[in-house]
Amino acid sequence: ASAGNSLTVDDIFGLEYADAPRLAPDGKRIVYVRRTLDAMTDRNRGQLWIIDVDGDRHQPLTSADGHATSPAWSPDGSRIAFIGHDGSGSSQLQVLWLDSGRQTALTRGPMSPSDPVWSPDGERIAFNRFVESAPPSIVEPLSPPEGAEWAPPARVVDRPVFRADGAGFLPHGQSQRFVVPADGGPARQLTDGPYPQPGPVTWSSDGTSLVYATNRRDDFELEPSDTELVRLDLETLRTTALTDRFGPDNAPAFQPRGDRLAWLGYDDERLGYHNVELYLMDDGEPRVLTADLDRSIDAFEWDDDGDALYIAYSDRGNGVIDRLDFDGDRTRVAVNVGGTTLGRPYASGAFDAGSNRVVYTMTTPAHPADLVLAQRDRRMQRYGTERLTRLNAERLAHRDPAPVEEFTYASSADGREIQGWLALPPGYDPKDNGPLPLILEIHGGPFADYGDRFSMEVQLMAAAGYAVAYINPRGSTSYGAEFANEIHHAYPSQDYDDLMSGVDALIERGIADPDRLFVTGGSGGGVLTAWIVGSTDRFRAAVVAKPVINWTSFVLTADYTPFFHRYWFPAPPWEAQDEYWRRSPLSKVGNVSTPTMVLTGEADWRTPMWESEQFYQALKLRGIDSVLVRIPEAPHGIAARPSQMASKIRHILAWFERYDKESDGSANGSVSGSADDAPDDTTNNG
Repeated sequence: ASAGNSLTVDDIFGLEYADAPRLAPDGKRIVYVRRTLDAMTDRNRGQLWIIDVDGDRHQPLTSADGHATSPAWSPDGSRIAFIGHDGSGSSQLQVLWLDSGRQTALTRGPMSPSDPVWSPDGERIAFNRFVESAPPSIVEPLSPPEGAEWAPPARVVDRPVFRADGAGFLPHGQSQRFVVPADGGPARQLTDGPYPQPGPVTWSSDGTSLVYATNRRDDFELEPSDTELVRLDLETLRTTALTDRFGPDNAPAFQPRGDRLAWLGYDDERLGYHNVELYLMDDGEPRVLTADLDRSIDAFEWDDDGDALYIAYSDRGNGVIDRLDFDGDRTRVAVNVGGTTLGRPYASGAFDAGSNRVVYTMTTPAHPADLVLAQRDRRMQRYGTERLTRLNAERLAHRDPAPVEEFTYASSADGREIQGWLALPPGYDPKDNGPLPLILEIHGGPFADYGDRFSMEVQLMAAAGYAVAYINPRGSTSYGAEFANEIHHAYPSQDYDDLMSGVDALIERGIADPDRLFVTGGSGGGVLTAWIVGSTDRFRAAVVAKPVINWTSFVLTADYTPFFHRYWFPAPPWEAQDEYWRRSPLSKVGNVSTPTMVLTGEADWRTPMWESEQFYQALKLRGIDSVLVRIPEAPHGIAARPSQMASKIRHILAWFERYDKESDGSANGSVSGSADDAPDDTTNNG
């Protein structure tokens, strides 16, 4: 039974977390995005707040009715640029003056800018903006008579990637580079043409040029990851290539007041997974600074003195930050980085660095992201930390979170050590209560990782009286390239054995009741859930969320077809159909006897709805108790809006309770409200 003070879905609306912290140039203040799960708009809304590094003078900078993201300090610390709006109109590039509190929009138009970056002298701001081009046509459109209402004209598609999850059908054009005066005035468009240009720019120290990533290949639509760094001279608008290798080069950043250039990338070997490395260019020659780390770098920042870099990455399911010297020596700065994805316990988080000072978002299983400051003691060569915010203190202080513990075990496949986490109902004592019904919750990706982080879905499942196991089977990130690529061209495979061994380990400990097992997962976790019910009948019920069921139909209809067939399979479907079918959960549907719910967003273009429909219809044809739950307007991130997450978790728990004959009804009792009006989490990973 659930504890009376457990979290409920009603706790979701109003939940807050910190994101995108940025240290002021003098290192004394922090601006960050304070995100709120808003009940009235059913959206994740951002507001800029500012706080001193000692935790004092914590106050808002922008309206709670608007939305703000991507804060960037001017070099003198007097202004903050950001992307946002005041509650009406489209998002624009804004500048806020701290001495007066006044702000103005520097851009106009329907397309929202992104990635604002100040010039070193503070006089200009570079940004990106999508510029549309004419769509292709085969025939000249007819003109309807005046006042007539004709059907929309035909849409001609001539690109391999013509729609994207979360965006739908893509307009024609590309994001281009712009520069605008920081005091206002017309923006200058610096680039044009059909080529992709992902991510922000970095300014040279003298302000005469920009460096950014672009893909200038003629076949860029078929090789979208092969980006290079180029330098753009702002006087002549001529570009010079700085890198030339097969693989991505992106996220460039110049050394403060210096000429060294750092960036992220890797040599593309057509593997399912690659470690992202940190590169440094000295005197025109690039070198790798993280070759001995065997972890993938998520982000980096320069020390303000320019004599070191800070790197963020996930290590065995925990977000960490290290200080990295130019000789490759690392010093641990922070752990428990994350908390900016609230649905499931994925790697996430944000940070910024100054001189011997780092601010980052910190999480535990009991709370989402708060701000923490880490400061370096030069004498001790160590970092001390201080928590600056407790954004949900009043709400969470009166709730009993589910306790979470780490556990490890040997896989039955080959004895390899597997790491997982176990959440238990608040107040549960195995001596008094005995074994629990167990939910195995499986992460997506498949190249991703779970960890000891806040997760509203896990918390609500535990509050409903379940033990919840979430595990990083082979293929998960944060354990090195070899562990991740155990599933290269072999997914699903022995990751199934890793998960089943985890269930067995919890049964042996007396935690899990072997007769009350349930399984669910989304995306890659949906693939594995469907694979599991096609391989064993030991689970009472399953919820397969946004899965791939047939790899052939997925590869030829998902939003990034050029990537999936080339990196996850040895050949296209018509050359290796046996391989596609062997790894498709649809090939195992004849074995399924488990009652199965299939749950997917109707606007999902990553694992499109017809994947779920194939599985559902096959189960119905076989007479298996099954139901298809469609989430209207939801993309692949089916928990992107609070009410959508509420719907997701309530459906999962209701389905499991239906087939748990020993249930006392606590699964419904702890998740209050009706199925139509109950709120829940917002995240991009649902």
